[in-house]
Amino acid sequence: MSMKSEYEEYRNRQEKMRKNPMARYWINQESRYVKPFQMYGNLYYVGDSWVCAHIVDTGEGLLLFDAGNCGNGATAMLIQAIWEMGFNPADVKWLVLSHGHVDHIGAVNFFKRMFGTKIYLGALDAKMFREHPELALVQESTDYMDELFVPDVEIHEGDKIRFGNTEVEFHEAPGHTEGVISCFFDVTDGKETKRVGYYGGFGFNTLQKSFLLEIGDTSYSMRETYLRSIEKVINEKVDIFMPNHCVNVDLLNKRQFMIDHPSEPNPFVDENAWKNYLQMKYDDLKKLMADPAQN
Repeated sequence: MSMKSEYEEYRNRQEKMRKNPMARYWINQESRYVKPFQMYGNLYYVGDSWVCAHIVDTGEGLLLFDAGNCGNGATAMLIQAIWEMGFNPADVKWLVLSHGHVDHIGAVNFFKRMFGTKIYLGALDAKMFREHPELALVQESTDYMDELFVPDVEIHEGDKIRFGNTEVEFHEAPGHTEGVISCFFDVTDGKETKRVGYYGGFGFNTLQKSFLLEIGDTSYSMRETYLRSIEKVINEKVDIFMPNHCVNVDLLNKRQFMIDHPSEPNPFVDENAWKNYLQMKYDDLKKLMADPAQN
């Protein structure tokens, strides 16, 4: 193949991506950059306008939740956000993944190779990587050198792991993937302590009839599994609902409220947000399950 034909093939791949309905998630990712901010006390937001990433300053290193999207630009955005927040990315000692999908694992290998960051992933998603890597959807990345990884620690139901001064309680929450995790931990502003709740995956894209049939779940059992996962944690006391995607808590509008009303109560401190959102997803899934087109 000549250089000219290789270039033409390269340009054809680009044009095909531009016409893809999902192109907005892969092209010009920098347009989603969000100026990082302090969400509450030692909890900080370093994600973009679509997929979330958070830092907890544990006093003995930084704990990062999720690693942004795969594809060109996403890792650079995350690194910039950490710097702009006033932290050194090299101080990220631990990285916890909500689940093993392409839009949350983007910077894992960078942190692991560059800084020796220790990587944590739900045990069932680690198994998915080994046995069915295609279910991570990494093949959708526009950077064909993106690859999966072997976590340093596989998370199981009931694990309690200490990261510096912060202990995180983990629960398995299968549904969006089999290895989704939910977790709970405390943060403080030096005067008060608040309980954070994190639910690692809400999307119904993996609960659609076509998807479940393709992976061999002909009885659609994962839908019931998802409902049981919500039931397990919906009544947990949560003061701050830490989102997985911005839409979970209307993050961008709440951040703007903080900017416009600095003397008003912090909108992210809301003891009803967790239960209300989980109940909404529960009810929405029930509706999907009752839809004749999905059965």
